[in-house]
Amino acid sequence: MKLFGSLTSPYVRHCRLALMQSGLDWEMVELDIHSTTEPGTPTLRVPFLEDAGLKLTDSTSIVKYVREKSGKEFIPDAVDLDRYCLANTLMDAAINLFLLERSGLDIDANVYTRRQKLRVEKILDELNSAPLPETGNLGDADYRVAVGVAWGVFRNRFSIDSHPNLQRLLEIAGQDEFFVETAPPQA
Repeated sequence: MKLFGSLTSPYVRHCRLALMQSGLDWEMVELDIHSTTEPGTPTLRVPFLEDAGLKLTDSTSIVKYVREKSGKEFIPDAVDLDRYCLANTLMDAAINLFLLERSGLDIDANVYTRRQKLRVEKILDELNSAPLPETGNLGDADYRVAVGVAWGVFRNRFSIDSHPNLQRLLEIAGQDEFFVETAPPQA
């Protein structure tokens, strides 16, 4: 099994966490998504996974596949799934703003990008109101929120200074060996 992606992507990070926890045989193939070479997936993004002829092109389907292949369940609760989806929207908005700003766009001068910034703020508020998991008992919704928030802090995309539950979630996740091991490399 091969996971293709970048070590700084929060989506790839969650897949790596699931694979490390699974006990399955796998390898990471690091890609530079910003290179001129197409990454080999129709989405033109990472992660993607190949396993014996199967190709998955989204982190959610990858995590679900890995969980089920290793005999575990993937988010059986609708409320947890909604929190997982909120974390996806948070990451999509924050990553788009990051890439647009990096390409020279003044994100404060555009109605769409101002709306994306507001979306990030509102989602952080909502995720901060969710109950916290117990140490050592994180589910995929918790991991998805944690990798998204950790990425935003790592890339200086937003602050969680006024979000104590999100700060505490990162502390709880920081006690998970695989969460720590998958942290983006410090430049």
